[in-house]
Amino acid sequence: MMLFDDLVSIFYPRLCAGCNIPLVRGEEVLCLNCLADLPRTNYHLNMENPVFQIFIGRVRIEQATSYCRFDKGGRLQHLLHQLKYKGNREVGRKMGSVMGFDLVQSNLYQDIDAIIPVPLHPKKEKKRGFNQSVEICKGLSESMHRPIVLGSLIREIHSATQTRKGRFERWENVSGIFGIKNEILLTGKHLLLVDDVVTTGATLEACCGALLGIPGVKVSIATVACA
Repeated sequence: MMLFDDLVSIFYPRLCAGCNIPLVRGEEVLCLNCLADLPRTNYHLNMENPVFQIFIGRVRIEQATSYCRFDKGGRLQHLLHQLKYKGNREVGRKMGSVMGFDLVQSNLYQDIDAIIPVPLHPKKEKKRGFNQSVEICKGLSESMHRPIVLGSLIREIHSATQTRKGRFERWENVSGIFGIKNEILLTGKHLLLVDDVVTTGATLEACCGALLGIPGVKVSIATVACA
């Protein structure tokens, strides 16, 4: 079987999503060089990190982290573009998996009960074909051995894209657009709320506002990148 796989890879090589070179045996989605080159933050090891500080005084959260810094024109931007606009779901699952591996090494994320993605509005999800945050959650779930809860946090109102909006415009754009269904599934749980990128934190803040209305819920935040 290994010989067959090697023969197939000669004619149909699997390419790294980061640098487009052929992957070797043992590499999945990203080559080792691209993985090593990711601009990791290590925020998961420090509670008082810059991502956590975004939410101080705005919403009550337990922890917050981003796996990498978002450098414009960098490799991570290319990877997120592959995920969101080229439909490369494997990138989302891979980034979730490596982020999850780091989180399980941190004492700050040991009591997470479930993972929940920032939802898209059904119209937008239908147009894109998938929710990139769900793909990231799939990788996280594999690494952290925690279940994903879908359909309880919902986006009730279709809003315009946050791209090119200022801080107040972003907050105004998402205020009151999220709701809860089947809250019994979330009651009393510590939830890890997941998105691809945090910029001003407006979308995540709005999600937390909806989730924290459920009795006994605690919320922590994890994103692949912080911009």
